[in-house]
Order: sequence, then C-alpha cells, then structure tokens
Amino acid sequence: MAEKITILCEILSFALQGYCLQFFLGSFLRGRFLGRRGNGMSVLFCYGMLKTVLSFFVSFEEKSTGGFYKLILHGVLLVVLTFVFYRAWKTITIFLLVTFLALSEISFFLGYLVMVMSSPVLDMESRLFARGYIGMDSFELLLGGTAAALQILCCILWVSLLYLALKRVAGSFLEKDHDLHRTELLFILTPSLVGLLLCALLRIIMITVEDGMPALVYDRYPSLRFLIPAIFLLSLMSIVHGVKLFQDMILLNRERNSRIILEQQIDTLQEHIRETERLYAGVRSVKHDMKNTLSVLMRLFAEKGSADDPAFTAYLAELNQSFDRLEFRFKTGNTVADALLNMKYYEAASLIPDLVFQADKLLFPEDMPVQSYDIGVILGNALDNAMEGCVRLKETCRAAKPLIRLSSFQRGRYFFLEIANSFDGKLSKKDGSEFPATRKVDRGLHGIGFENMKKTAEKYSGTVDYSIEMGGNPDGSDETSGCAIFTLTVMMKL
Repeated sequence: MAEKITILCEILSFALQGYCLQFFLGSFLRGRFLGRRGNGMSVLFCYGMLKTVLSFFVSFEEKSTGGFYKLILHGVLLVVLTFVFYRAWKTITIFLLVTFLALSEISFFLGYLVMVMSSPVLDMESRLFARGYIGMDSFELLLGGTAAALQILCCILWVSLLYLALKRVAGSFLEKDHDLHRTELLFILTPSLVGLLLCALLRIIMITVEDGMPALVYDRYPSLRFLIPAIFLLSLMSIVHGVKLFQDMILLNRERNSRIILEQQIDTLQEHIRETERLYAGVRSVKHDMKNTLSVLMRLFAEKGSADDPAFTAYLAELNQSFDRLEFRFKTGNTVADALLNMKYYEAASLIPDLVFQADKLLFPEDMPVQSYDIGVILGNALDNAMEGCVRLKETCRAAKPLIRLSSFQRGRYFFLEIANSFDGKLSKKDGSEFPATRKVDRGLHGIGFENMKKTAEKYSGTVDYSIEMGGNPDGSDETSGCAIFTLTVMMKL
C-alpha cells in the first residue's frame, strides 16, 4: 500500500511540475499551438508523462552517478518541450531553462529534507518493535504509513517551493521583452548555475559505500543535515532576489539615460532660448531702424514730388519683403514655442512636402508661470512624435495627406495643450506602460519622450494623456480618411 502511495505521489508531483513549467514559460514566451491554455495543458501532459517514463522505465546501475545522468536527461527533456511548444528562439530562453531546472532541483532537495529529518521517528518505531510494544503486523503497518505520510509531505513541500519560487521570479521579471546582452545574461544566470551545480554535486555524493553497504552522506556527516538545507535556501533566495536586483538595475539605467537625455534637451533648449531672444531683439531693432528710414524716405520724396517714381515704389516693395523675411511664421506669445514651431515646421516640410501644419490656435498667456525650457521639452518631444507618425503614414500610404495640428485653451487655473497628428493606425504598447512603445530600432536611446513630457507636466501638478480616433482628420475634413488620428493632451496648473 505504501509503495503504491509513493508511486502515486511521484506521478502527481510530476504533473504539478508540468503545471509549474507551463506557467513559467508561458509568462515569457508565446505558445505555438492551441492558444495559451491549450498549449499549457499540452506541456503539462507531455512533461508529466515523459518525466514518469524517465523515472520508472529508465534505470541505471546502482552508482552515485545515476542521479546525475537523470539530471542531464531532465535538462534535455526541458529543452525539447520548450522548443516544441513555444517560440523560444530568444536569449531569455537560456535563463528560463536553467532557472527552472535549478529551482526544481533545489526544491526537491529541500523537500527531501523531510525524509532525512524523519530518521528519529523511524528509529523510535524500530525500538518500539524491538522491545515488543508493537507486533510485527502493526510495525509493518505503522512503518508503511509513516513512509507514505513522509512521501506525501515531501512532494507537497517540493512542488509548493517550486511554484512559489517560479511565481516570484516571473512576477519580479517585469521587462519580459528586454533583449538580454551577454553580460546581463551572465549576471542573471550565475545564481541559477551555482544552485544547479550544487544539486549536481549532491546527487553524485549523496550515496556513499561503507563496508560494502550503501549509506547516505547525511548519515556519515550529520552536520550536513543543517548545512546543505541552509546552502540551498540561500541559493534559492539568491535566484529570486537576483532577478529583482536585475530589474532594478534596468530601471535605474533607464532613469539615468532619461535624465541625461533630458538634461541635454534642457541645455539645447536654453541655448535656443538665448539665440531666439537675441534674434527677437535684433528683429525689433531692425524694424525700428527701417521704420525710421522709411519715414525719412517718404518725407524726402514727398518734398521733391517724386512719390510716384517707379524706382521709389520698387525700393519700398523690396524693403517690405525684407520685413516679411524677418517675421516668424508662427506667433504664439512665447519665444521658445515660436522658435521650435518654425524650426520643426521647416524640418517637417523638407521630409513631407504636402504636410498640413496648423498652429494658429496655439496661444500662450503672457503671464504664464511655466518655464520656457519646460514648454520646449513638451513641444519638442510632441512634435518629434507627430512628425514620426506622419512620416510612417506617408511610407504606408503615399496618397495620404498628413496633418499636424496644435492648439491650446484654458479652463480655470489649468492650461491645456493639444497636439494632434495623423498616423498609420499601428500602435504598440508594452505591458505595464501607460504610453505607446517606440518603433525605432535603438530602443535604449528612444521611447522616453512621453516619460519626459509627463515628468515636466507633473512639475506643474499636471499630467499627460492621449486618445486615438480611427479614420477622419483632426480638422474635420476627409483628406486622410482611412488613417488614424493620435491626439496628445498635456495639462498644467497655472
């Protein structure tokens, strides 16, 4: 009876391991067949069946290396199942396979600790039998029941530790789409590799031979009953917390890059502010001088009666054209905004000649407390994203007529800035992020514009939001019918 219970517990534990495997792999990789649930059930069934075959029908000689060979076959089984049922051609797959194998082995040896610690109980039952307190039948029944109970407890502890550890790793690994570089892979793999090698070593030395009789290494060195579990607990904790540390490093590096880029943007915008202010001062000075010059010329020609001279008229026309060249195309009431709009307009016009660029409804209050470079951060990032969307739209549909429209309005003490642009309707979004993901190749240097805009808006107790309208145009026309409209809204408190 006890032997049947032991066999049943092992089969059940293999099935539960299969559940843990499909849960762990499914958290990172896309399945190949039958949807996520069907794919997971297939993995569970195949793993449980093949592990049962491996355990009961693949036998080795009674050598200490037998367990090590089974460990190797277990690893091969994991590789085969992973690549058959999942799209696993990724660097992270190496981490998943090694981590699952390491946590499975560590959990097994921690669960096996129940069997090791049960020696006093079995010794007490043997003494009771030797002293005649219990009969032979009762002793065999008691011994079998104790073995079965210990086996059940061992399996429960084994699978529970494995599931909790895998769940913690999957939950801590937030950047599941992150492309691991060689150094990052080595860093995150080291705790799992160390734990796996410890388990392999223990499998080799687990059974020793004394006087021709096999004995556990725990019996020869009793202190290992405490040292080995402590080592495995530390190894398990290093795997779990190593993943958390790795994620913190990614976020810290991203924040550092964002801060560096933002500081560079601020320096550039401050330089733009100084140049634009100098340009405005020069324009005002030139305007003043030219107005005086024109007044003098008009008086002189009026005195000589030559006001209708064609040469004089042509000269004045050229002076007026000089005025026009000195004027900014956009006038919003903010120096930085005017400079950015003019710069981005001509940049966009060179990329998209038929771009419709509207900013006549973009106005800033004269006493607006928002710093000029903060306006530049928001407008600069928003216009870059809008231009990128229009370029992609033009690449997708040459007949489309892209549009960028900027407007602003005030509601009470809050100032709203809206930037709408047409795009191809394709928008990718990362899990756990409130903003769309960048579609550029170098994601390490791009894709942080929304975060920078949000941080800038939050300085003024504001926020950033966006909406998407499929089809139509921001101005109500049908010139880009069939495209999508992306509208970014920035709110700041005045």
